[in-house]
Amino acid sequence: VFPGVRQAQWLTKTKLVEGLPPAVQGIVDNPALGLQELEERAKHVVSHARLWDTAEVAPRREKYCPVLFENLIHICRLMSGKYPSLSKRMLARNFRIAATWERESILLQVRGLSGILMNSMTPIPPVASKEEILATKEHVLETFYPIAPTIDLQEVNVYKELNDTGQCFRDGYPYSHPHTLFFLESANVRTDRFRPEQLRAKMLMFAFGNALTKAKALHGNDPKVLEQPVVVQSIGTDGQLFQFMVFQLNTTDLVSNDGVKNLVWIDSDQNLYERAQCVPEVKKGVVTKPAGISGFQPDTFKKFLALYLHGTV
Repeated sequence: VFPGVRQAQWLTKTKLVEGLPPAVQGIVDNPALGLQELEERAKHVVSHARLWDTAEVAPRREKYCPVLFENLIHICRLMSGKYPSLSKRMLARNFRIAATWERESILLQVRGLSGILMNSMTPIPPVASKEEILATKEHVLETFYPIAPTIDLQEVNVYKELNDTGQCFRDGYPYSHPHTLFFLESANVRTDRFRPEQLRAKMLMFAFGNALTKAKALHGNDPKVLEQPVVVQSIGTDGQLFQFMVFQLNTTDLVSNDGVKNLVWIDSDQNLYERAQCVPEVKKGVVTKPAGISGFQPDTFKKFLALYLHGTV
């Protein structure tokens, strides 16, 4: 299988950093923010989505994954009492995007349904310093020779080079900054879902597409290193396993492999809980696995919340 994220890095001229950036990890680790006070609520939300919000013995993923997401967002919104600017957010659903760019001599376009987009009145500040951005000049992008880096992309005739986000970044729209994309891989049949590596590649392509479209709206179409980088986050989940991503667009000069690169931080494969047992498992009259949620991971919940809070706290 052609490597997903590695291919997406080449297509978007991006350097990968493992883990969350310090700006986000600092929110996770800051006891003064009181994130741990919401842990019991988060546990309750998992139980609600997996065990209670259904008449079925084992609820289907296409049911519990969206319920879990909506309830986690609800917990995040509870923080707006402490941080009023959090109320200046808007969720755009069934959100379509088209973004076009040139890479070497290839015209590329990312388009389609872009997950659920949370917009904000204010942008997320850059997470990498000017020095870190300049240091990316030394980074050498991986090539796939003799395989073409576009090997499995769909080839189409493009009659119009679109850079469009529907209504989201139009002049006068108050929530004009992309904040976080949410991708719910909720198909019940495993083969219909993106595997985690594919999902991370999709998250990177669409975070890049949203950042590029915003940068062009702000600064025009001329390729350049951005004075003010554009940061777009992404969270993907199948209702249990989470992928966290922070993408920083440093340059719209994407044709060559030289110069400043874009940056992405990825925290991969974080379980929110280990198992949801809808009915107890009984062997020889003994309960071997009681009903309920086991192995809840508070840090995964805190990361979800930290990305939501990022740019505000």
